[in-house]
Amino acid sequence: MRVRKKKNGAARLAACAELFCEKTETPRADSAADFGRQAETRLEIGCGKGGFICAMAAREPEVNFYALERVNDVIKLAAERAMAEKEHRPTDNLRFFLAGADDLPALFAEGTLDVIYLNFSDPWPKKGHAKRRLTYRRYLEIYFSLLKSGGMLRLKTDNVGLFDFTLEELEALGITPEFVTRDLHAAPESADNIMTEYERHFSELGTPICSLWVTKK
Repeated sequence: MRVRKKKNGAARLAACAELFCEKTETPRADSAADFGRQAETRLEIGCGKGGFICAMAAREPEVNFYALERVNDVIKLAAERAMAEKEHRPTDNLRFFLAGADDLPALFAEGTLDVIYLNFSDPWPKKGHAKRRLTYRRYLEIYFSLLKSGGMLRLKTDNVGLFDFTLEELEALGITPEFVTRDLHAAPESADNIMTEYERHFSELGTPICSLWVTKK
């Protein structure tokens, strides 16, 4: 996804500084230092403009939410949205990382997260780019190491190729999802679904949304 360079970028990020977390000397073993409380902790990897994670944080004030995004000009929009909506959230329960999936082991200790969301990740469709996909087995191994026992990975995508690839990578790791659908919005499990910006766009075009849930045993 190509993003236009935003004006006054540094100043705009600085205005949202209170919502950003930095790397610590050792990976976080919990979210208490960032939120001032112990609570269920969830992470969205690749939060885009923040529509999904902001809505989740507002809906579930008892949960601590982190959002990870590696593109500076994109996370800026997400953070600005979160700042604008902050006073309407019952609790101050959302923080951001300007980082990529490769940084995760330095940010979180093993067994720290309750839920990880992967929403509409870049499919990297060329065969030679398979190792860059966020559901390549190396990344999946990282996610499952960060999840608590009983924690869940939840994925949504409009890209059938990426979805099939993800199922193959999970199978290679000996992992079986408990929920798999190629039309999420037609499934009962979508009753509490919050749509991302991409999801709303593709749904309006009539594109089915693929989804899977995997629990760490």
